[in-house]
Amino acid sequence: MQRKSGLLKELVVNRLLFLMLLPTVLFFLINSYTPMVGIYYAFTRFDFNTSLFNSQFVGLQNFEFLWKSGVLARLTFNTIGYNLAFILLGNVLAIALAVLISELRLKWFKKLTQSIMFLPYFVSFVILSVIVYNMFNYESGFLNTFLAKLGAEPLDIYNMPWIWIFLIIIFYLWKNIGYSMVIYLASITGISEEYYEAAKIDGANIFQRIWYITIPMLKTTFVMLLLFALGSIMKGQFDLFYQLVGNNGMLYNTTDILDTYVYRSLKVTFDIGMSTAAGLYQSLFGFILIMTVNAIIKKINDEYALF
Repeated sequence: MQRKSGLLKELVVNRLLFLMLLPTVLFFLINSYTPMVGIYYAFTRFDFNTSLFNSQFVGLQNFEFLWKSGVLARLTFNTIGYNLAFILLGNVLAIALAVLISELRLKWFKKLTQSIMFLPYFVSFVILSVIVYNMFNYESGFLNTFLAKLGAEPLDIYNMPWIWIFLIIIFYLWKNIGYSMVIYLASITGISEEYYEAAKIDGANIFQRIWYITIPMLKTTFVMLLLFALGSIMKGQFDLFYQLVGNNGMLYNTTDILDTYVYRSLKVTFDIGMSTAAGLYQSLFGFILIMTVNAIIKKINDEYALF
């Protein structure tokens, strides 16, 4: 009774704060928790001729099919592989560029460079797909037009699955590296100048100041961004993959990820049970991964952990 009374008192005393929190609670309740009822479909063979919850219950058959067919292993490998490349290359290059820009002395050139690098982040994936198509189109693309002028044979890029591994990573970095760079640049700006002045007095050159002061000071930002990225490592970049690859079955082995498979299952085959099973696996795998990584980081250094 006393705990209930204390809770009611807390609600009355801080009613304005709880009222401000209400829209956020409703947002997550409606968009994140209510749809979780749909997890049930992962264990059914959905039938459009029946009501929502009268489809045949099949237990783990959907997961069994995904595993035995090799689809789940391929999708998991592709999704994690691409995301690891995005995370590692993206953060390393963002740190390098942030350090380089922070060392520029001309303010106008510094701002111009930062703006140019940040600009691709605002380019939509639809526009990016148009750019890529006009570059690699077999008949009239820029690449084959250039090769024709050199007297070389044209390349059918859209029938070369292996090359898309590199193209997707390159275009992702081109589009997103500016955003990550701004975050690291903000962290560098927050580093006290006293550290650098003391290092200069001790005779440290610019490379030593970067290595022994700037890089270590960015460790917290790097770990936080890493944990956030690992939390969605199973989600992939649906817009990027779908817009660049589309429904080109020739490229599925090297470019298909869980998000595109779920979307295609719903749009093409209308297999709600199979797509829900893949989505549930995706969420559970990501949850277990972020909890494991966070626990490891917490043991190494408690200050860097998310919780």
